[in-house]
Amino acid sequence: MLESGSVPTPHAEAHKFSKGLEGVVAAETALSLVDGERSRLLYRGISIHELAVNSTYEETVFLLWNGRLPRSTELSTFQKDLAAKRTISKEIIQFLKSLPKSAHPMAVLRSAISLLGAYDPEERKIDPDSIRDKAFSLIAKFPTLIAAFKRIREGAESIESDPQLSQAADFLYRMHGKKPEMEMERAMDAYLILLADHGLNASTFSARVTASTEADIYSAVTSAIGTLKGDLHGSANQRAMEMILDIGTPEKAEKYVKDLLAHKKKVMGFGHRIYKKEDPRATAFRGIAAKLCERSGEKKWMEISNIIEKTMWREKEIPCNVDFFSASVLYILGIPVDFFTTVFAASRVAGWTAHVMEQRLANKLIRPQAEYTGPLEELYIPMEKRK
Repeated sequence: MLESGSVPTPHAEAHKFSKGLEGVVAAETALSLVDGERSRLLYRGISIHELAVNSTYEETVFLLWNGRLPRSTELSTFQKDLAAKRTISKEIIQFLKSLPKSAHPMAVLRSAISLLGAYDPEERKIDPDSIRDKAFSLIAKFPTLIAAFKRIREGAESIESDPQLSQAADFLYRMHGKKPEMEMERAMDAYLILLADHGLNASTFSARVTASTEADIYSAVTSAIGTLKGDLHGSANQRAMEMILDIGTPEKAEKYVKDLLAHKKKVMGFGHRIYKKEDPRATAFRGIAAKLCERSGEKKWMEISNIIEKTMWREKEIPCNVDFFSASVLYILGIPVDFFTTVFAASRVAGWTAHVMEQRLANKLIRPQAEYTGPLEELYIPMEKRK
């Protein structure tokens, strides 16, 4: 309690302020290592490059959740359990139909996940078994919700899940109404794997902050979706593809980028807070995008992307990040551009739920301090004396 006339002053031992919390260690995690110096990303110690080539999304989720790769019988059970939870209720479908078709898909997804919690009679249970069961349901239902709204927006009926298909293949099947070719399925699977987790990124931090209050997992994931929606996080992939489409032809690419730089505008898909050299996910997506563009006959998107990348390096020495080449991958896979960030979310929900589980194991409310920079000793001015 302050004595009359005393002036509050900042605590003498206050921690040093770091804008954007840069360099501040706010959590411990065993889930993924983001090694900016060596351009590495490891899930539970395994390189994402190995996983993208050899693994599946389901196996990667198992790895993140359990700290090890599954045995054959474990993976089979995991896949079946996940497939069994893909269905959403008629009430949720009706809700999606009630929304304006002009709504951004991320806003729809954010609202739909919150609604799933409202329909869950055991929403508030946060014991480990309940969290894991709800996490299963969330991962299974994300692609269902995304595909359902895409079909509704087109005036088409939703497509029932095929439990024999992988998460990646079933998602593409329900988006487009036909089962994907193996190469397309593998590209979708690789996308889901490469974006499944990434340390304490902004959306994951949001999820952990919410979980630390002992809120339910639906609230934590809804917080994460809201954070991912921003241009400086998840929606950069949409903006990158919009830029590539706006350029249109390889001949225009270099001038387009130089004009952006001359007007001090951001070139989407470049730069990263952690990776100062190559983003390892960009390395993987560059190869995937090249193969898909070659196979589909749409080589110009790769040609435009290569010119943009070379121009940015020559002019600014800024490497591309995960959003840049992954945008072309999603475009060739037939994902509408404004749905790109929802597909990011359908992958990253693996990491969000894993971090919620990890947070709950040794929970402490995440409550950083703020350094006060406002005025001191101000007096209350009665209404009749205010100017």
